[in-house]
Amino acid sequence: MPLTPFQLDSAVVAIRTVLPLEYPADAILRHFFRENPMLGAQDRAFIAETVFGILRHRFFLESLTEIITPRSLALAYLVKFQGMNLRELASFISESETKWLAEIKAIKLDSLPLNIQAEFPEWLVERLKHFMSDADILSLGLSLQKSAPLDLRVNTFLAKRNQVLEILNQEGIEAQETPYSPCGIRLAGKPAINRHALFLSGKIEVQDEGSQLLGYLLAPKRGEMVVDFCAGAGGKSLLLGALMNSRGRLYAFDVSEKRLNNMKPRFKRSGLSNLHAQRITHENDIKVRRLMGKIDRVLVDAPCSGLGTLRRNPDLKWRQSAQSIEELTVKQAAILSAAASLLKPGGRLVYATCSFLPEENQSIINDFLAAHPQFTLLNCAELLAQQKITLNTGKFLQLSSQLHQTDGFFAAALTRTEATESTITGIEN
Repeated sequence: MPLTPFQLDSAVVAIRTVLPLEYPADAILRHFFRENPMLGAQDRAFIAETVFGILRHRFFLESLTEIITPRSLALAYLVKFQGMNLRELASFISESETKWLAEIKAIKLDSLPLNIQAEFPEWLVERLKHFMSDADILSLGLSLQKSAPLDLRVNTFLAKRNQVLEILNQEGIEAQETPYSPCGIRLAGKPAINRHALFLSGKIEVQDEGSQLLGYLLAPKRGEMVVDFCAGAGGKSLLLGALMNSRGRLYAFDVSEKRLNNMKPRFKRSGLSNLHAQRITHENDIKVRRLMGKIDRVLVDAPCSGLGTLRRNPDLKWRQSAQSIEELTVKQAAILSAAASLLKPGGRLVYATCSFLPEENQSIINDFLAAHPQFTLLNCAELLAQQKITLNTGKFLQLSSQLHQTDGFFAAALTRTEATESTITGIEN
Protein backbone atom coordinates (compact mmCIF):
# COMPACT_ATOMS: atom_id res chain seq x y z
CA MET A 1 0.00 0.00 0.00
CA PRO A 2 1.38 3.47 -0.91
CA LEU A 3 2.13 5.87 1.91
CA THR A 4 -0.54 8.52 2.51
CA PRO A 5 0.00 12.08 3.79
CA PHE A 6 -2.31 11.22 6.72
CA GLN A 7 -0.08 8.28 7.74
CA LEU A 8 3.10 10.36 7.54
CA ASP A 9 1.57 13.26 9.51
CA SER A 10 0.20 10.84 12.14
CA ALA A 11 3.60 9.15 12.46
CA VAL A 12 5.27 12.54 12.98
CA VAL A 13 2.81 13.37 15.79
CA ALA A 14 3.41 9.94 17.35
CA ILE A 15 7.19 10.43 17.22
CA ARG A 16 6.83 13.85 18.87
CA THR A 17 4.72 12.22 21.60
CA VAL A 18 7.07 9.30 22.24
CA LEU A 19 10.52 10.86 21.97
CA PRO A 20 10.80 12.56 25.35
CA LEU A 21 10.73 8.91 26.61
CA GLU A 22 9.34 9.87 29.98
CA TYR A 23 7.69 6.43 30.03
CA PRO A 24 8.33 3.18 28.13
CA ALA A 25 7.76 3.72 24.40
CA ASP A 26 5.24 0.88 24.03
CA ALA A 27 3.09 2.31 26.84
CA ILE A 28 3.17 5.82 25.30
CA LEU A 29 2.23 4.41 21.90
CA ARG A 30 -0.68 2.40 23.32
CA HIS A 31 -1.98 5.59 24.95
CA PHE A 32 -1.50 7.49 21.66
CA PHE A 33 -3.60 4.92 19.78
CA ARG A 34 -6.35 5.10 22.42
CA GLU A 35 -6.37 8.90 22.06
CA ASN A 36 -6.62 8.62 18.24
CA PRO A 37 -9.36 6.07 17.54
CA MET A 38 -9.75 7.21 13.92
CA LEU A 39 -6.51 5.42 13.01
CA GLY A 40 -7.11 2.20 11.11
CA ALA A 41 -5.19 -1.07 11.52
CA GLN A 42 -2.80 -0.25 8.64
CA ASP A 43 -2.22 3.25 10.00
CA ARG A 44 -1.36 1.88 13.45
CA ALA A 45 0.96 -0.76 11.99
CA PHE A 46 2.83 1.87 9.93
CA ILE A 47 3.10 4.27 12.88
CA ALA A 48 4.34 1.57 15.29
CA GLU A 49 6.92 0.29 12.80
CA THR A 50 8.15 3.82 12.09
CA VAL A 51 8.38 4.86 15.76
CA PHE A 52 10.22 1.71 16.82
CA GLY A 53 12.38 1.79 13.69
CA ILE A 54 13.49 5.33 14.56
CA LEU A 55 14.30 4.23 18.12
CA ARG A 56 16.37 1.32 16.76
CA HIS A 57 18.34 3.65 14.43
CA ARG A 58 18.19 6.91 16.36
CA PHE A 59 21.96 7.35 16.84
CA PHE A 60 22.47 7.21 13.06
CA LEU A 61 19.45 9.37 12.28
CA GLU A 62 20.42 12.07 14.79
CA SER A 63 24.01 12.13 13.52
CA LEU A 64 22.80 13.34 10.10
CA THR A 65 21.80 16.87 10.90
CA GLU A 66 22.08 19.56 13.53
CA ILE A 67 18.35 20.29 13.25
CA ILE A 68 16.50 17.21 14.46
CA THR A 69 12.72 17.21 14.11
CA PRO A 70 10.18 14.37 14.27
CA ARG A 71 9.53 14.92 10.55
CA SER A 72 13.20 14.74 9.56
CA LEU A 73 13.63 11.56 11.63
CA ALA A 74 10.60 9.96 9.96
CA LEU A 75 11.66 10.86 6.41
CA ALA A 76 15.28 9.79 6.94
CA TYR A 77 14.18 6.47 8.48
CA LEU A 78 11.78 5.69 5.63
CA VAL A 79 14.38 6.42 2.96
CA LYS A 80 17.43 4.82 4.61
CA PHE A 81 15.99 1.83 6.44
CA GLN A 82 12.66 1.12 4.75
CA GLY A 83 14.07 1.57 1.26
CA MET A 84 11.39 4.07 0.28
CA ASN A 85 11.99 5.63 -3.11
CA LEU A 86 12.23 9.42 -3.28
CA ARG A 87 9.65 9.33 -6.09
CA GLU A 88 7.15 7.83 -3.63
CA LEU A 89 7.68 10.83 -1.36
CA ALA A 90 7.82 13.47 -4.11
CA SER A 91 4.38 14.92 -3.40
CA PHE A 92 5.07 15.12 0.39
CA ILE A 93 8.50 16.75 0.51
CA SER A 94 10.19 19.98 -0.47
CA GLU A 95 13.08 20.43 -2.89
CA SER A 96 15.59 20.89 -0.05
CA GLU A 97 14.29 17.74 1.69
CA THR A 98 14.65 15.81 -1.56
CA LYS A 99 18.31 16.84 -1.86
CA TRP A 100 19.04 16.06 1.81
CA LEU A 101 17.37 12.64 1.62
CA ALA A 102 19.36 11.74 -1.51
CA GLU A 103 22.56 12.47 0.43
CA ILE A 104 21.38 10.28 3.32
CA LYS A 105 20.59 7.43 0.97
CA ALA A 106 24.19 7.51 -0.26
CA ILE A 107 25.83 7.32 3.21
CA LYS A 108 27.67 4.05 3.81
CA LEU A 109 26.93 2.84 7.35
CA ASP A 110 30.27 1.03 7.71
CA SER A 111 32.11 4.37 7.41
CA LEU A 112 30.60 5.64 10.67
CA PRO A 113 31.92 5.36 14.29
CA LEU A 114 31.32 2.06 16.10
CA ASN A 115 28.65 3.34 18.50
CA ILE A 116 26.57 4.71 15.58
CA GLN A 117 26.91 1.50 13.55
CA ALA A 118 26.02 -0.62 16.58
CA GLU A 119 23.32 1.87 17.69
CA PHE A 120 24.62 1.83 21.27
CA PRO A 121 25.22 4.79 23.59
CA GLU A 122 28.91 5.55 24.13
CA TRP A 123 28.83 4.54 27.82
CA LEU A 124 27.59 1.08 26.80
CA VAL A 125 30.24 0.63 24.09
CA GLU A 126 32.94 1.48 26.65
CA ARG A 127 31.58 -1.21 29.01
CA LEU A 128 31.33 -3.79 26.24
CA LYS A 129 34.94 -3.16 25.20
CA HIS A 130 36.07 -4.66 28.52
CA PHE A 131 35.02 -8.12 27.36
CA MET A 132 34.17 -7.93 23.64
CA SER A 133 36.04 -7.08 20.43
CA ASP A 134 34.81 -4.24 18.22
CA ALA A 135 33.61 -6.84 15.69
CA ASP A 136 31.57 -8.64 18.34
CA ILE A 137 30.11 -5.37 19.62
CA LEU A 138 29.02 -4.52 16.08
CA SER A 139 27.55 -7.99 15.54
CA LEU A 140 25.58 -7.71 18.80
CA GLY A 141 24.38 -4.21 17.93
CA LEU A 142 23.25 -5.19 14.43
CA SER A 143 21.33 -8.20 15.76
CA LEU A 144 19.51 -6.01 18.28
CA GLN A 145 18.43 -3.58 15.55
CA LYS A 146 16.24 -6.27 14.00
CA SER A 147 12.62 -6.80 14.96
CA ALA A 148 12.05 -9.78 17.27
CA PRO A 149 9.98 -12.72 16.00
CA LEU A 150 6.68 -13.59 17.67
CA ASP A 151 7.22 -16.61 19.93
CA LEU A 152 4.41 -18.54 21.58
CA ARG A 153 4.44 -20.95 24.51
CA VAL A 154 2.04 -23.86 24.41
CA ASN A 155 0.33 -24.42 27.76
CA THR A 156 1.16 -28.11 28.09
CA PHE A 157 -1.41 -28.46 30.86
CA LEU A 158 -4.16 -27.91 28.25
CA ALA A 159 -2.65 -28.78 24.86
CA LYS A 160 0.18 -30.45 22.97
CA ARG A 161 2.54 -28.51 20.73
CA ASN A 162 1.93 -30.65 17.63
CA GLN A 163 -1.84 -30.12 17.97
CA VAL A 164 -1.41 -26.34 18.20
CA LEU A 165 0.97 -26.29 15.23
CA GLU A 166 -1.52 -28.25 13.16
CA ILE A 167 -4.35 -25.82 13.96
CA LEU A 168 -2.22 -22.73 13.19
CA ASN A 169 -0.90 -24.11 9.90
CA GLN A 170 -4.38 -25.24 8.81
CA GLU A 171 -5.52 -21.64 9.30
CA GLY A 172 -2.71 -20.31 7.13
CA ILE A 173 -0.64 -18.99 10.06
CA GLU A 174 2.94 -19.97 9.26
CA ALA A 175 4.36 -21.52 12.42
CA GLN A 176 7.15 -23.89 13.40
CA GLU A 177 8.72 -25.42 16.51
CA THR A 178 11.30 -23.28 18.29
CA PRO A 179 14.78 -24.83 18.07
CA TYR A 180 15.31 -25.23 21.83
CA SER A 181 12.16 -24.91 23.95
CA PRO A 182 10.03 -28.10 23.97
CA CYS A 183 6.84 -26.03 24.26
CA GLY A 184 7.74 -23.11 21.98
CA ILE A 185 6.33 -22.06 18.59
CA ARG A 186 7.74 -19.33 16.36
CA LEU A 187 5.46 -17.49 13.95
CA ALA A 188 6.68 -16.15 10.62
CA GLY A 189 4.55 -13.00 10.80
CA LYS A 190 2.80 -11.08 13.56
CA PRO A 191 -0.89 -11.96 13.43
CA ALA A 192 -3.25 -10.63 16.13
CA ILE A 193 -2.82 -13.78 18.18
CA ASN A 194 -4.47 -12.30 21.28
CA ARG A 195 -7.83 -12.64 19.51
CA HIS A 196 -7.26 -16.25 18.46
CA ALA A 197 -9.36 -19.05 20.00
CA LEU A 198 -6.18 -20.86 21.13
CA PHE A 199 -5.11 -17.76 23.09
CA LEU A 200 -8.55 -17.04 24.53
CA SER A 201 -8.86 -20.66 25.73
CA GLY A 202 -5.47 -20.51 27.49
CA LYS A 203 -3.72 -23.02 25.22
CA ILE A 204 -1.06 -20.54 24.07
CA GLU A 205 0.69 -17.50 25.53
CA VAL A 206 3.10 -15.02 23.98
CA GLN A 207 6.57 -15.65 25.45
CA ASP A 208 10.09 -15.38 24.05
CA GLU A 209 11.84 -18.74 23.68
CA GLY A 210 14.69 -17.60 25.93
CA SER A 211 12.25 -16.88 28.73
CA GLN A 212 10.71 -20.34 28.27
CA LEU A 213 14.09 -22.01 28.76
CA LEU A 214 14.38 -20.57 32.27
CA GLY A 215 11.46 -22.79 33.34
CA TYR A 216 13.17 -25.91 31.99
CA LEU A 217 16.38 -24.89 33.76
CA LEU A 218 14.50 -24.71 37.07
CA ALA A 219 12.66 -27.96 36.18
CA PRO A 220 10.04 -27.99 38.98
CA LYS A 221 8.46 -31.34 39.76
CA ARG A 222 4.86 -32.21 40.57
CA GLY A 223 4.04 -31.76 44.23
CA GLU A 224 6.97 -29.44 45.00
CA MET A 225 6.96 -26.03 46.72
CA VAL A 226 8.14 -23.48 44.16
CA VAL A 227 8.60 -19.68 44.23
CA ASP A 228 8.76 -17.26 41.30
CA PHE A 229 10.39 -14.45 43.26
CA CYS A 230 9.98 -11.57 40.76
CA ALA A 231 6.87 -12.77 38.96
CA GLY A 232 5.93 -9.64 37.01
CA ALA A 233 2.87 -10.31 34.86
CA GLY A 234 3.31 -14.04 35.40
CA GLY A 235 4.51 -15.52 32.10
CA LYS A 236 7.17 -17.67 33.74
CA SER A 237 4.88 -18.49 36.69
CA LEU A 238 2.35 -19.98 34.28
CA LEU A 239 5.08 -22.03 32.60
CA LEU A 240 6.25 -23.36 35.98
CA GLY A 241 2.67 -24.26 36.92
CA ALA A 242 2.25 -26.19 33.67
CA LEU A 243 5.56 -28.03 34.19
CA MET A 244 4.25 -29.02 37.66
CA ASN A 245 1.03 -30.23 36.00
CA SER A 246 -0.81 -27.94 38.44
CA ARG A 247 0.28 -30.07 41.42
CA GLY A 248 2.15 -28.77 44.42
CA ARG A 249 2.26 -25.12 45.45
CA LEU A 250 3.59 -22.26 43.36
CA TYR A 251 4.02 -18.78 44.87
CA ALA A 252 4.27 -15.80 42.53
CA PHE A 253 5.77 -12.85 44.42
CA ASP A 254 6.08 -9.30 43.13
CA VAL A 255 6.22 -5.80 44.60
CA SER A 256 3.81 -4.41 41.98
CA GLU A 257 0.08 -4.82 42.52
CA LYS A 258 -0.52 -3.71 38.93
CA ARG A 259 1.71 -6.45 37.48
CA LEU A 260 0.06 -9.10 39.66
CA ASN A 261 -3.38 -7.88 38.59
CA ASN A 262 -2.30 -8.28 34.96
CA MET A 263 -1.61 -11.92 35.77
CA LYS A 264 -5.19 -12.66 36.87
CA PRO A 265 -6.85 -13.08 33.43
CA ARG A 266 -3.85 -15.14 32.22
CA PHE A 267 -4.07 -17.36 35.30
CA LYS A 268 -7.80 -17.82 34.78
CA ARG A 269 -7.28 -18.87 31.13
CA SER A 270 -4.46 -21.26 32.01
CA GLY A 271 -6.60 -23.82 33.87
CA LEU A 272 -3.97 -24.02 36.65
CA SER A 273 -5.04 -24.27 40.28
CA ASN A 274 -1.68 -24.38 42.10
CA LEU A 275 -0.60 -20.75 41.61
CA HIS A 276 -0.77 -18.29 44.53
CA ALA A 277 0.05 -14.69 43.59
CA GLN A 278 1.12 -12.49 46.49
CA ARG A 279 2.27 -8.90 46.64
CA ILE A 280 5.35 -8.29 48.79
CA THR A 281 6.59 -4.87 49.94
CA HIS A 282 10.29 -5.76 49.55
CA GLU A 283 12.57 -8.78 49.34
CA ASN A 284 12.53 -9.34 53.12
CA ASP A 285 8.73 -9.18 53.51
CA ILE A 286 7.22 -11.41 56.23
CA LYS A 287 5.52 -13.45 53.46
CA VAL A 288 9.01 -14.30 52.23
CA ARG A 289 10.57 -14.89 55.64
CA ARG A 290 7.98 -17.43 56.77
CA LEU A 291 8.97 -19.68 53.84
CA MET A 292 12.70 -19.66 54.68
CA GLY A 293 14.27 -23.09 54.24
CA LYS A 294 11.01 -24.66 52.99
CA ILE A 295 11.13 -24.24 49.20
CA ASP A 296 12.27 -26.82 46.63
CA ARG A 297 12.83 -24.47 43.66
CA VAL A 298 13.21 -20.70 43.37
CA LEU A 299 13.27 -18.64 40.17
CA VAL A 300 14.78 -15.16 40.44
CA ASP A 301 14.19 -13.25 37.21
CA ALA A 302 15.82 -10.17 38.68
CA PRO A 303 15.03 -6.54 37.84
CA CYS A 304 17.74 -5.59 35.35
CA SER A 305 18.75 -3.16 32.63
CA GLY A 306 16.78 -5.14 30.04
CA LEU A 307 19.48 -4.51 27.44
CA GLY A 308 19.02 -8.03 26.09
CA THR A 309 15.51 -7.02 24.95
CA LEU A 310 16.54 -4.06 22.77
CA ARG A 311 14.88 -5.70 19.73
CA ARG A 312 11.55 -5.18 21.53
CA ASN A 313 12.42 -2.20 23.74
CA PRO A 314 14.92 -0.02 21.85
CA ASP A 315 14.06 2.96 24.07
CA LEU A 316 15.99 1.30 26.93
CA LYS A 317 19.18 2.69 25.34
CA TRP A 318 18.09 6.10 26.64
CA ARG A 319 16.27 4.93 29.75
CA GLN A 320 19.34 3.21 31.22
CA SER A 321 22.72 4.69 32.13
CA ALA A 322 25.99 3.74 33.79
CA GLN A 323 24.54 5.02 37.08
CA SER A 324 21.28 3.05 36.75
CA ILE A 325 23.28 -0.16 36.19
CA GLU A 326 25.15 0.41 39.45
CA GLU A 327 21.86 0.95 41.30
CA LEU A 328 20.43 -2.22 39.78
CA THR A 329 23.38 -4.38 40.86
CA VAL A 330 22.80 -3.43 44.51
CA LYS A 331 19.15 -4.43 44.17
CA GLN A 332 20.03 -7.67 42.34
CA ALA A 333 22.44 -8.78 45.07
CA ALA A 334 19.87 -8.08 47.79
CA ILE A 335 17.09 -9.94 45.96
CA LEU A 336 19.29 -12.97 45.26
CA SER A 337 20.34 -13.18 48.91
CA ALA A 338 16.74 -12.98 50.14
CA ALA A 339 15.44 -15.46 47.57
CA ALA A 340 18.21 -17.93 48.39
CA SER A 341 17.10 -17.98 52.04
CA LEU A 342 13.93 -19.79 50.93
CA LEU A 343 15.73 -22.83 49.60
CA LYS A 344 15.81 -26.24 51.28
CA PRO A 345 19.08 -28.18 51.36
CA GLY A 346 19.24 -29.91 47.98
CA GLY A 347 16.93 -27.31 46.42
CA ARG A 348 17.63 -25.43 43.20
CA LEU A 349 17.69 -21.69 42.51
CA VAL A 350 17.90 -20.11 39.05
CA TYR A 351 19.05 -16.48 38.88
CA ALA A 352 18.31 -14.81 35.55
CA THR A 353 18.40 -11.44 33.82
CA CYS A 354 17.67 -10.20 30.31
CA SER A 355 21.02 -8.40 30.23
CA PHE A 356 24.39 -9.17 28.65
CA LEU A 357 26.45 -7.09 31.13
CA PRO A 358 28.72 -9.18 33.42
CA GLU A 359 28.15 -6.82 36.36
CA GLU A 360 24.47 -7.82 36.39
CA ASN A 361 25.26 -11.48 35.81
CA GLN A 362 28.51 -13.34 36.54
CA SER A 363 29.66 -10.73 39.07
CA ILE A 364 26.44 -11.04 41.09
CA ILE A 365 26.77 -14.85 41.16
CA ASN A 366 30.48 -14.84 42.00
CA ASP A 367 30.00 -12.39 44.88
CA PHE A 368 27.05 -14.41 46.20
CA LEU A 369 28.96 -17.71 46.12
CA ALA A 370 31.94 -16.12 47.87
CA ALA A 371 29.64 -14.99 50.72
CA HIS A 372 27.51 -18.18 50.86
CA PRO A 373 29.68 -21.32 50.89
CA GLN A 374 26.61 -23.52 51.45
CA PHE A 375 25.67 -22.92 47.79
CA THR A 376 27.35 -24.40 44.73
CA LEU A 377 27.04 -23.65 41.03
CA LEU A 378 25.35 -26.19 38.76
CA ASN A 379 26.13 -26.58 35.05
CA CYS A 380 23.28 -25.14 32.97
CA ALA A 381 24.16 -27.20 29.87
CA GLU A 382 23.90 -30.42 31.91
CA LEU A 383 20.58 -29.36 33.47
CA LEU A 384 19.11 -28.60 30.03
CA ALA A 385 20.43 -31.92 28.67
CA GLN A 386 18.45 -33.66 31.44
CA GLN A 387 15.38 -31.99 29.91
CA LYS A 388 16.43 -33.26 26.44
CA ILE A 389 17.39 -29.73 25.37
CA THR A 390 20.66 -29.59 23.45
CA LEU A 391 22.07 -26.15 24.17
CA ASN A 392 25.56 -25.72 25.57
CA THR A 393 26.66 -22.16 26.35
CA GLY A 394 28.90 -23.35 29.22
CA LYS A 395 28.18 -23.46 32.93
CA PHE A 396 25.99 -20.37 32.59
CA LEU A 397 23.10 -20.07 30.17
CA GLN A 398 23.94 -17.12 27.90
CA LEU A 399 21.50 -16.51 25.06
CA SER A 400 21.88 -13.83 22.41
CA SER A 401 19.84 -12.58 19.51
CA GLN A 402 22.67 -13.08 17.00
CA LEU A 403 23.40 -16.70 17.98
CA HIS A 404 20.07 -18.07 19.24
CA GLN A 405 17.39 -15.72 17.79
CA THR A 406 16.08 -15.10 21.31
CA ASP A 407 16.25 -12.11 23.61
CA GLY A 408 19.59 -11.80 25.41
CA PHE A 409 19.22 -13.87 28.57
CA PHE A 410 21.69 -14.88 31.27
CA ALA A 411 21.00 -17.57 33.85
CA ALA A 412 22.92 -19.35 36.58
CA ALA A 413 21.68 -22.37 38.51
CA LEU A 414 22.63 -22.89 42.16
CA THR A 415 21.95 -25.62 44.68
CA ARG A 416 22.03 -25.45 48.45
CA THR A 417 24.27 -28.26 49.61
CA GLU A 418 23.86 -28.08 53.37
CA ALA A 419 21.80 -26.61 56.18
CA THR A 420 23.35 -23.97 58.40
CA GLU A 421 22.27 -22.53 61.72
CA SER A 422 21.39 -19.16 60.26
CA THR A 423 19.74 -19.97 56.97
CA ILE A 424 21.54 -17.31 54.98
CA THR A 425 23.91 -14.64 56.12
CA GLY A 426 23.21 -11.10 55.12
CA ILE A 427 19.44 -11.11 55.95
CA GLU A 428 18.55 -8.92 58.86
CA ASN A 429 16.13 -10.25 61.47
